[in-house]
Amino acid sequence: MITEPRTPLLRRLPAGVWVAAFWTAIVVFRFFTRADELRHLLDYDGNTEDMPMVVTAVVTTLVAFLLVRLPLAAVAVALAGGVFTLGMREVPATCPLQFLIAEAVVGYCAAARSRLVSTTAVGMPLALLAGLYLWGTVNGQVVNPYAYGGLAATVLIAWLVGNTVHQSRAHVEALRGRATGQAVTAERLRIARELHDMVAHNIGIIAIQAGMGSRVMDTQPAETRNALNAIEATSRETLAGLRRMLGALRAGENESAPLEVAPGMAELDRLVDRSAGAGVRVAVTRGGEPRALPADVDLAAFRIVQESVTNVVKHSGTRDCHVTVDYRPHELAVTVVDLGAGPPTATPGTGYGIAGMRERVALLHGEFTAGPRPEGGFRVAARLPIPVEVGP
Repeated sequence: MITEPRTPLLRRLPAGVWVAAFWTAIVVFRFFTRADELRHLLDYDGNTEDMPMVVTAVVTTLVAFLLVRLPLAAVAVALAGGVFTLGMREVPATCPLQFLIAEAVVGYCAAARSRLVSTTAVGMPLALLAGLYLWGTVNGQVVNPYAYGGLAATVLIAWLVGNTVHQSRAHVEALRGRATGQAVTAERLRIARELHDMVAHNIGIIAIQAGMGSRVMDTQPAETRNALNAIEATSRETLAGLRRMLGALRAGENESAPLEVAPGMAELDRLVDRSAGAGVRVAVTRGGEPRALPADVDLAAFRIVQESVTNVVKHSGTRDCHVTVDYRPHELAVTVVDLGAGPPTATPGTGYGIAGMRERVALLHGEFTAGPRPEGGFRVAARLPIPVEVGP
């Protein structure tokens, strides 16, 4: 059973708890420093220092508790604090402070909530400001339209800032989703190429050996036994490769990767021997000075030779091919030529062999060609760049 680690206790506490603890610490501090004036914290009778602090403490604590679950209620609480502090003439900055808290909540709603919630949040302080302005005008009070207009402008600015953050996050998420989709697609193609190259070659060998064994079963028992042994060995090798690949796919992040290395050009002689067992004679010519290759180049070169030989086994009318491996200073050139005297007796299928080889070479920024030769047969050629930094 998979169990997720529990969130630490301090992170599970709501934000309102921390805000309440902050204001409690301030009250306790004032108690020890000015104990004779503690009664003014709860009774506003002209004390211009403590009562606005109490209102601000209550508003910020309630806003912190309501912000995540009920953001619109948090806006309403902040606006109520602003209306309540309108009459505090001795500390005129208290009312704008409450509106500033409401504007902060409006910006949060625009950044983290849906468009409906954000528009409702920005509409609440604007409606309140409009109502206060009209109420003061109707009752003959002196109202400053610039003050109300300034507060309304700050509300709109807070919403615009939050909306910009919301759009930026959405853009980043879209880019991340697109990159993730591309990575998943690339990984699927890589797995598909590996499965095709590994399974198609071995199944082709098994099909040839099975056909050969069935033809000589009655007349040449020894050849039939050899064919069955080859089928058994190839089948075991295919199953082992599939187990390694499935194990790598199912391995978790904390599990170790398979110890088996990917095949490379060092396995070329073994590939030639298996192909000979299937009745395909593969001649290999090596040019240049053989050296260690990057893992991706080594694997791609081997898979190209393997798939080309598989096509000879499955589609070509001949049983001879020539493989040329040329180690050049900055690249590896691989050529596989079907030595048939005429066109193949069976046209290549519409599978993914050549497409997979072309994709491998393209990923390494190399060159790839494949097609019938004028004199007959088929030719596959690839040039794979080798980074200069790679040494033996």
